[in-house]
Amino acid sequence: MARLRAEGYFVRIQGNFLVMREVPYVDSQRRVRTGTLVSNLDLAGDRTRKPETHVIQWDGDFPCSAVGTPLPGISHAAPNTDLGYGLTAKHSFSSKPNPDGYPDYYTKMATYATILAGPAAVLQPGISPRLIRGTDDEDEVSVFNYLDTASSRVGLGALASKLEGEVVGILGVGGTGGYILDLVAKTPVKEIRLFDDDDFLSHNAFRAPGAPSLEELRDAPKKVFYLKNIYERMHRGIVAHPVKMTPETLGLLDGITFAFISMDSGEEKRAVVAKLEALGVAFIDVGMGLELNNGSLGGILRVTTSTPAQREHVHEGRISFAGGGGEDLYASNIQVADLNALNACLAVVKWKKLRGFYRDLEREHHSTYTTDGGMLLNGDQS
Repeated sequence: MARLRAEGYFVRIQGNFLVMREVPYVDSQRRVRTGTLVSNLDLAGDRTRKPETHVIQWDGDFPCSAVGTPLPGISHAAPNTDLGYGLTAKHSFSSKPNPDGYPDYYTKMATYATILAGPAAVLQPGISPRLIRGTDDEDEVSVFNYLDTASSRVGLGALASKLEGEVVGILGVGGTGGYILDLVAKTPVKEIRLFDDDDFLSHNAFRAPGAPSLEELRDAPKKVFYLKNIYERMHRGIVAHPVKMTPETLGLLDGITFAFISMDSGEEKRAVVAKLEALGVAFIDVGMGLELNNGSLGGILRVTTSTPAQREHVHEGRISFAGGGGEDLYASNIQVADLNALNACLAVVKWKKLRGFYRDLEREHHSTYTTDGGMLLNGDQS
């Protein structure tokens, strides 16, 4: 990047891609035009690695020679692809310099720019992809501390961008909520607000993602601070609120666009649901009922979705607002990390379906998974 910029190329990082703009080329009508080269980025943290592929994307018409014939030897595909992050590609090119490909991104980008710009310089002497402009065009500010190269590697950038701008609240982060955070922190949402006033203790270590040290457990940190300290290494938008949801703190939900509720039943949950409905915010409530019988554990996981268009089922028994009692096994410290993780996965998948990331054929608003038979049942379709 530094060398490309120093030599006058108009490059920036956009989303998870290395982008070179204003590359001159000749179209089939022998007109000199400009287009954009887009390359996947392979990184180790904040350092580039050797490009995994020699293929590059191109946003522009197919480039031609100075006499208007298509350039030979570079055609790869014409995918007309939405790459996400405001980027599209009409073509992809393949020009492999040797069996080992390109040694670095400078060589890759500069080589393709030279191939395309050469004919343009014949028709318009002096034109070049080296614009000798300043560095006033900054890279996009990302919610991540390092680039999400996973999405761009497999062409999911456009889908991931559907989650941008989302302000997600996670209410209750001790078990299932912690796994929800683990998954949501890997998406480009704008902000993640954590709500929980409990301490992170030894039994939580066996129900939550990650592996705390003995020293961390001795400090008994608030759950929200413990998890924030882990996931802010990756996502910059995590905000921790070590509070109960009371009339005085419900205002902290203002501004969220989606919520995951993974808190115990009771009046606190009832107040949260009422507040979210008043805000017009969609939410997912998760829960599980476990039963110890004949020496083995069985139970049902529940994912209940409420949207502004469909809320009646929530108040018709799909969500319990009654507090658990002595027979509520999940209210104890039973180690059910696998069920917490599965419940979180089901909830996050449903959220992504609501946002168009995943295909949604049934549009269910209530789903249960029974452990003893591996049965997944959907209900309350819209």
